[in-house]
Amino acid sequence: MQKTILITGGCGFVGSNLAISFKKVNPTYKIIALDNLKRRGSELNIARLRAMDIQFIHGDIRNTEDFDEVGTIDILIDAAAEPSVVSGMETTPDYLINTNLVGTVNCLNFALKNKALFVLLSTSRVYPIGLLNEIPLTETETRFTINNEENTIVGVNKEGVNEQFPLNGARSFYGTSKLAAELLVEEYAAFYGLKTIINRCGVLTGAWQMGKVDQGVVVLWMAKHFWKKELGYFGFGGEGKQVRDMLHVNDLYRLLEIQIANPSVYAGKPWNVGGGNSVSVSLQELTQICEKITGNKIPIKSVKQNRVADIPWYITDSTEVKEMSGWEPKYTVEMIMQDVYDWMKENQELLKPILE
Repeated sequence: MQKTILITGGCGFVGSNLAISFKKVNPTYKIIALDNLKRRGSELNIARLRAMDIQFIHGDIRNTEDFDEVGTIDILIDAAAEPSVVSGMETTPDYLINTNLVGTVNCLNFALKNKALFVLLSTSRVYPIGLLNEIPLTETETRFTINNEENTIVGVNKEGVNEQFPLNGARSFYGTSKLAAELLVEEYAAFYGLKTIINRCGVLTGAWQMGKVDQGVVVLWMAKHFWKKELGYFGFGGEGKQVRDMLHVNDLYRLLEIQIANPSVYAGKPWNVGGGNSVSVSLQELTQICEKITGNKIPIKSVKQNRVADIPWYITDSTEVKEMSGWEPKYTVEMIMQDVYDWMKENQELLKPILE
């Protein structure tokens, strides 16, 4: 059955990879990628999209008139965002709020107009920083790990942070804008009957991510090793023991295919989506993996002072969505990093001005 899918942020890392995956698996689908090309490197994806016969529209979700060119759709995947956790902390948060909140409202209205399924890619950053920093941890040789015996916080266990984790407290302008967007999605579903799915994604990564210090650290780590540049362990003792789980964008795509095939099953609540314990890594461990893959050892400075809005440990507990869907991530940490390395090696002249 032919469908038309609009992906906002369609030239970004997540949006472009999802667009290409949908087209590969469903060649009869019409895929439209709308993007304002604000993030450096996103322009490189236009050629990738067009090579797959995916329509690109240069537009901004903040502007309702930019949707006029789209036409009718069956599914809208909102992957457009200002994703930096520190965005708005040293400047005004206007762009972030207008994109992540007002822009999502514009997407919701367009989906409603088309009676389309609406999929919001939200973030684990909706969970408050203060309480995340209260999770009791123990320190091993290479990483922090949860002390489950001492933990009394609801919504966190040895598998990670789940959907029952409390939401009271500050979480960054980024996290707040996405949480506010989630709440509006729920209102549109309840009072307008819009079909909706909300996924709270952890660290998404893979090839074609233009990694920076404030967002995309997995790719940044490989890039600095690849081009033999300096890195730093910042905060929490300066030893690189802070931990995140990661999820390859292709694994996210596999889940979306399952959800979109039966959207009513996934309506009514947000779902935590991540790699979990088995696809988790500390910065120190990530360094070892990058050294092994690249053969390069680079200088890494140590800064003990914590960065604003940072947390020492976050692992996604995706038990609920796994049990509902039967989905499991396939990419290991090593597979993800090899994928990123192979992409850099194949496209190094193109990527060097952006990632070096």
